[in-house]
Amino acid sequence: MDVRLPTVGATSPAGGTASTAYGRRVKILVPDTVPLLDALATALPHDDLVAYPRKGPFPAGSEDAEVLVAWDLSHDLLAAAPAALPALRLVQGLMAGPDRLLRTDFAPDVTIASGRGLHDGPVAEHALALVLAAARRLDVCADAQRERRWAGELQREQTRPAGERFSTLDGAHVVVWGFGSIAQRLAPLLAALGARVTGVASAAGERAGFPVVSDADLADVLPTADVLLSVLPALESTRGALDADVLAQLPRHAWFVNVGRGATVDEPALQAALRDGRIAGAALDVVATEPLPADSPWWDTPNVILTPHVAGGRPQHADELVVANVEALRTGEALRNVVDR
Repeated sequence: MDVRLPTVGATSPAGGTASTAYGRRVKILVPDTVPLLDALATALPHDDLVAYPRKGPFPAGSEDAEVLVAWDLSHDLLAAAPAALPALRLVQGLMAGPDRLLRTDFAPDVTIASGRGLHDGPVAEHALALVLAAARRLDVCADAQRERRWAGELQREQTRPAGERFSTLDGAHVVVWGFGSIAQRLAPLLAALGARVTGVASAAGERAGFPVVSDADLADVLPTADVLLSVLPALESTRGALDADVLAQLPRHAWFVNVGRGATVDEPALQAALRDGRIAGAALDVVATEPLPADSPWWDTPNVILTPHVAGGRPQHADELVVANVEALRTGEALRNVVDR
């Protein structure tokens, strides 16, 4: 979504609006946890760039900042931002999912933009890795290696007929739930290995050359799915979307893979399905409570592959998005990746 905002300018330390021949100067708060500052300093040499630590506080003199680049902020620092930064006009998140930003009490005239597109490659790669790990049972191999045991049972498992076990992408049906930019980056990778890919989104049609069914028709594709892969964002409409009813429609040999958000899963229902053998396994990069507590049932749930929310974490070309939106903010042009509030 693109939105046009009035032109803006930051107040100078002496008061008033700072201007140059380049245009109105904008003060931008940049996290020190990503290698972004040098690139922005080169691209925006006349703006005021201020680095801040993820746990805060914001540096003295930040009160007139108009842009907050948000990435890996602590809960307390993000909660404090609306009051600490009263001149904000734009919160530019670098994360694909803006749910944390939307839960923060920013004023209605503060625009929130997401990092949609910055994580497409890394998340697609990680999703593919989880799908292949599930097919080849790398979790079982890792356990056997620690036990100094040759996992010969996997050799026998590979010979079982298709439809009894998910063991290869060649000929497999992968249903990707949430068919946005990440899914569109991932789908050709799955197809290149022989998978048939069906997307699920709010509206049916075709995207990036792949068939997409609507959320209302999800039940039509679940019975033939070898993998249900979720890239769903955390919204009120998606909370607990993977529930007992959805799980009951999957074949027993199917795997569930989640690189979206943990809040979209009814975790007790998924854990019960795994313990009862009603689905074959789950590969999860995200869970409802992160970091995962030591007493979480997930540690002991069978046939689960866990990674610690690392599918993203490496925003690609973030400087280009930030520069484009700062320039748009300065000139009143359309901003990129604006999120509806």
